[in-house]
Amino acid sequence: MTNNDIFYKLRKIFHWNEEDMGNLFKSVDYPVSPLDLFAWMKQEKFEGFKPMPDQSLAALLNGLIAAKRGLKDGVIPEHESELNNNLILRKMKIALNLKDQDIVDIFRVANMRVSKSEINAFFRDPKSPDFRWCKDQFLRNFLQGLVLQSKEDIQPKVD
Repeated sequence: MTNNDIFYKLRKIFHWNEEDMGNLFKSVDYPVSPLDLFAWMKQEKFEGFKPMPDQSLAALLNGLIAAKRGLKDGVIPEHESELNNNLILRKMKIALNLKDQDIVDIFRVANMRVSKSEINAFFRDPKSPDFRWCKDQFLRNFLQGLVLQSKEDIQPKVD
């Protein structure tokens, strides 16, 4: 998955507008111009498209963590210059305060069966023999599960 794809899904999950996104970046002292935001929102086939750098996505995820959980010890975290799916999944887990069972349930909403031990493998130290790389299909299904959950959350309940 590209950073732009992830950015698009996050906007969909959280129903962010341009001001919301700008505020997330500002909350972690990461200046982003409105032109960059619009370029990242475009599809690759359209003029003005711009690939979102890893550091920008890391800053957005750090802003999400700050908005949902607050800053750890009041310190703005360093924005990683390189991201991988494991780190993105970890940041989402922290931001949304998810437990392993919550993540299993999110995958289930996206029709993907994943065990708690598989989830734990994504969060282990890469040097551990039980570490497992989070492939695109896992991250894609996790984000899709969040999209589907966010749609359920805003739908009126009919008895």
